[in-house]
Amino acid sequence: MNKVFDINSLARETVRNLVPYMSARRLGGNGDVWLNANEYPTAPNFQLTEHTLNRYPECQPATVIQRYAKYAGLQPEQVLVSRGADESIELLIRAFCEPGSDAVLFCPPTYGMYGVSAETFGIEQKKIPVSTDWQPDITAIKNNLDRVKLIYICSPNNPTGNLIDPAALRQILELARNRAIVAIDEAYIEFCPQHASTQTTTRWLQDYPHLVILRTLSKAFALAGLRCGFTLASPDIITLMLKVIAPYPLATPVADIAAQALTETGIRTMQNRAAEIVSNRTYLQQSLNNLTLVETVFPSETNYILVRFTDAELVFKSLWDQGIILRDQRKQPGLENCLRITIGNRNECEKLVNAISTLSNQTQPIKETENP
Repeated sequence: MNKVFDINSLARETVRNLVPYMSARRLGGNGDVWLNANEYPTAPNFQLTEHTLNRYPECQPATVIQRYAKYAGLQPEQVLVSRGADESIELLIRAFCEPGSDAVLFCPPTYGMYGVSAETFGIEQKKIPVSTDWQPDITAIKNNLDRVKLIYICSPNNPTGNLIDPAALRQILELARNRAIVAIDEAYIEFCPQHASTQTTTRWLQDYPHLVILRTLSKAFALAGLRCGFTLASPDIITLMLKVIAPYPLATPVADIAAQALTETGIRTMQNRAAEIVSNRTYLQQSLNNLTLVETVFPSETNYILVRFTDAELVFKSLWDQGIILRDQRKQPGLENCLRITIGNRNECEKLVNAISTLSNQTQPIKETENP
């Protein structure tokens, strides 16, 4: 009997050994309170206005580019639109990194796709753990820049929720000048509007030609299912990325809805939505701080919070069984007993607090009564 041919033998060794990024949807779960993917809890309402689906779309839809450029305070030639910021992460590697010789650098715990994308293309990864305050270790980064062509910094960082100190970002940009691209991932920047005048990096583009900023419509714009992200950079970097992007990265319906979301009315709606999430975030942080199973509720500038529990496995599994789905972060470096919780609507937040409160009461040690 002939041996069945193993198709895996034809695959690249890198792909055979690759551990894929496990998105919230791939991890599954069965519930009605989804607090594991940093999504907005309510679907926005848009109607399609473009019906020319028999034609290929523009590679870079002009209306979308122009409106996002206006929103970001930039020129259209400084903006590229793609299938989510995830595609931008990959495009930067394809444009700037040579397999077998170049490396990318990032600072765990952070977003997992930096590593997965690098590994997929056979690019070395230099993982420089953050300091105890979850800020970049500048000295360690300086000592590990050999062959580094691309640096990813997530700010606010996923999953820790903290902004990166602007002074640290500038230090990294200076260290990388004339040698590497620095990509600052700002997927959650709209949830810290109070920092907009001091923290936004878009105005730095004129000073740092090697700076790239990644943005998305998935979070504050409540369009995770649309898959629409943006790269903000110098025209030279945008031109290079356009050489390696797919011919038609944005479907016509995606461009149609993205353009609607980026009108003045759409942006005001987004800002109101972000304010609602920030209010619910404050409620959830304060409520969880009072529960015995909660060890630490970390500060956050995002639409999620990171929480360290006394027994994260117990909390995660108990809530999972009740249909309240959280994101387990215990395998990330430095995040023992930590779960990441997306900020839902107020009803979802209350359900979460009540479920953990009940579990806390059930696990309280029974105190021995003294003999009368």
